[in-house]
Order: sequence, then C-alpha cells, then structure tokens
Amino acid sequence: MNKLALITGATSGIGKATARLFAKNNINLILCGRRKERLEALQSELGNKVAIHTLCFDIRDRKATSEAIENLPENVRAIDILVNNAGNAHGLSKFQDGDIDDWEAMIDINVKGLLYVSKAVVPGMIERQSGHIINIGSIAGKEVYPNGNVYCASKFAVDALNKSMLIDLNGHGIRVGAVNPGLVDTEFSSVRFKGDQEKANQVYQNMQPLVAEDIADIILFAVTRPPHVNIWDMSVFPTAQAGATIVHRDSQI
Repeated sequence: MNKLALITGATSGIGKATARLFAKNNINLILCGRRKERLEALQSELGNKVAIHTLCFDIRDRKATSEAIENLPENVRAIDILVNNAGNAHGLSKFQDGDIDDWEAMIDINVKGLLYVSKAVVPGMIERQSGHIINIGSIAGKEVYPNGNVYCASKFAVDALNKSMLIDLNGHGIRVGAVNPGLVDTEFSSVRFKGDQEKANQVYQNMQPLVAEDIADIILFAVTRPPHVNIWDMSVFPTAQAGATIVHRDSQI
C-alpha cells in the first residue's frame, strides 16, 4: 500500500515541488492550501500518478483547520507523512519600525498554523504508532539577522517545536525532523516585499540560490529512510552562502 502524505502550503514553492516529487515516487497526497484554483490545477496535473485529495482552508483559522482534517474521508485518514511547509515572511524592517499586522501574519502562519495542523494529525499517528513529521524551518531559526526580528523569532519557535515534538512523541513510533533552508528562490521574497519584484530579485542577484526542487529532494530522502533512521535536523545552504548574511555574489553570474 502506498504511503499517504499531507502537505501544507502545497500550491507553490517547496510544497508544490514536494507534491510533484512525492507523486513521482508513488506517495498518495492530501494537498492543503488557500488558493482553490491552484489546488485544482495540481490535482489535475498529478492525479494520473497517485490518489489526491485537496483541502482548501487557511491554516491561520483554528476551527477551519480542525474541521478540514477531522472530516477527511475514511480512506484518507491514515496520514503517514505530515509536511508542515506553509509559512511566510512579511516585511524586512527594524523591530522599532515593524508593522504589527506583519508580525501577526508571521506568527499566525509559521507558528500557530503549524501547531493547529500538527494537533489535528498527530493523534492518528499515535493511535497507529507510526508516522513521520517534517517541519520546514529556516536558517532564520538558527541565527538572527538584521531586520529579521519577528520572522526569525517565528522560525526559532519552529526549531523549538521540532525538538519538543521529537521528545514528546518518542516511544510512539513517530519520526520528527526539520529541514532548514538558506536562500531558496521561490515566491518567498516577493511576499516579503509585498509584490515588489525588483526588491525580491535583488535577494538572489549574482549568486545561484537553492530552488524548491532541491529542498523537495531532501524531504523525500528523509521520509524514505529505513524505519529505524530519523533525520532530525538538517540545515541546507546554496554553495554561495555561509550564513544568514554571508553570501558570495559573483558579478559573472
């Protein structure tokens, strides 16, 4: 029987790349996202490879998240893999200049959304004494950088939750691990700069960043290890990066 994976933030970036790679490797999918048309397009694209169920809801909404997962059809309730991928960054300003709406958006999605989804999925894993949780963190959860303040705080929270889940779920046959990327060229910077594509492009200027498929490949590797192997915490940089603020930029690129 094929494994079943639930992926949050599946309509773009790392989530979308992971869905495609999982489907290629015969992992059935529950794809979650806010943009219904994108979910439908992905289901149409991948539906001839594996079984796909889509859930359109906002993980910031505790009630909607709980109801969506609790009301899954019986044939897609036994979730083997949870990829907590949904997340965002809003703004890049000094703490004293920060926008509280931006702060709340990051905390609501990056921290509370991860909690809501995990809370809904984990009981089934405990009941079955089997499961695998992959939390998508960030290098921002390992080191604070200028103007990163609340985004870094939210990703430090993901790092702490990843450690806590590993401890609290120990003995239940559930593996827990995090992948913490450095610079990845997705919609991330476009969202952070509120659609200012010129600013977003500057983030990756004169260097070769990671792409979503690189991270998807690492996630697939983690979830396909033998049952006694758990890759708990992995940080991933592009070769040109050596820290949150240390990036070699080659004018020839």
